[in-house]
Amino acid sequence: MAGSDSSMGKRAGSGTAGSVGTVLDVQVVGFRRGDGRLGIRNHLLVLPARGSASLAAARVAEAVPGSVAVAHDGRGAAEPEPERIARTLVGFATNPNVGAVLVVGVAADDAWLADALRDAGQRVAFVALAEHRGTLGAIAAGVPLAAALAEDIAHDMRTNGSLADIVLGLECGGSDALSGITANPGLGVASDLLVASGGASILAETPELIGAEEALAARAVSAEVAASVRRTILGFESAIRELGVDVRGAQPSPGNQAGGLTTIEEKALGSAKKGGAAPVVGVVDFAEPVRAPGLFVMDTPGHDIEQMVGMVAGGAQVVAFTTGRGTPTGSPIAPCVKISTSTELYERLAGDIDLDAGGVLTGAESLDELGARILAMVAEVCNGRLTASERQGNREFALSRTVYA
Repeated sequence: MAGSDSSMGKRAGSGTAGSVGTVLDVQVVGFRRGDGRLGIRNHLLVLPARGSASLAAARVAEAVPGSVAVAHDGRGAAEPEPERIARTLVGFATNPNVGAVLVVGVAADDAWLADALRDAGQRVAFVALAEHRGTLGAIAAGVPLAAALAEDIAHDMRTNGSLADIVLGLECGGSDALSGITANPGLGVASDLLVASGGASILAETPELIGAEEALAARAVSAEVAASVRRTILGFESAIRELGVDVRGAQPSPGNQAGGLTTIEEKALGSAKKGGAAPVVGVVDFAEPVRAPGLFVMDTPGHDIEQMVGMVAGGAQVVAFTTGRGTPTGSPIAPCVKISTSTELYERLAGDIDLDAGGVLTGAESLDELGARILAMVAEVCNGRLTASERQGNREFALSRTVYA
């Protein structure tokens, strides 16, 4: 879709930022999975069942071209939140961008993860350190298993899809005073266009929605969804207040302050603009699957890497990531479209940024035009265009916990 900006056309209500977009007929090509979802990449994932298997997983991936491994600090049976961690690992490994998985365990009981993936319809193999005399033996046994899986997914054929197949993660990090003026509302336009075309978007980062809960609740499709929006956001604020912290009147992070943001509420209202004006159709827990069209709110922490993992585990095949101060963060399995709030940042960090939203400031581009251009690039990425983070190999991964022991 090179040069496809014009193919996105004009939205209904063009010129009014935040209006819900028109339906777009845009072809997306990908790998149709057994559950009907469309993968826009076809990764072989080498996944450690717990942190102590991360080195073996990395070494196997290094030996098998085209595979990718993640490292994490999972604790196995010692996890204080086993259901949350299991949901994250299973959701991430069954994202439609993953064609097959080699699970690397420490002992035989780590096979639960391979069994869960198999039950979900994923192609999977399993190897455990304890069954092969440790790390080196597991690597030697794991390489041929991974190679066989790689050979298998190499025969997967691409098929036609559309924007209705896409789940888009909406992300921001390193925000500045321009985030709520250029990149975030522009991404909101793109989200509206996608939702109107039958796709789904995920608005996350619960700490950064404090102060925007009523605006989001007012857009809920039902009283139940509105109550869930309030409960999720205000519940997080209440938990923080119990620690003696008044976040609503507090300053944002030092980096946000350096970028010109003054309060959490100011940041929240700008952050929420990534969700455009579409109705909020549901609220989901961290890493909970999103399997319906529309705009969803996902309860995630504010940590960029953790919240991206949550959205990808929830089914997002691609992430659009706005930034005012710059960040190279990417995902091991989902392309991340990085959008700068200003042309100055785009030029200064050219190797990390995919798209410049600074034209909105000069009048060279309207928010509607920016949103259409963002969605055009998302479509191009879905059809194979590599993002800056993919080219550079940014593959950050982290598990999110709410309880530590």
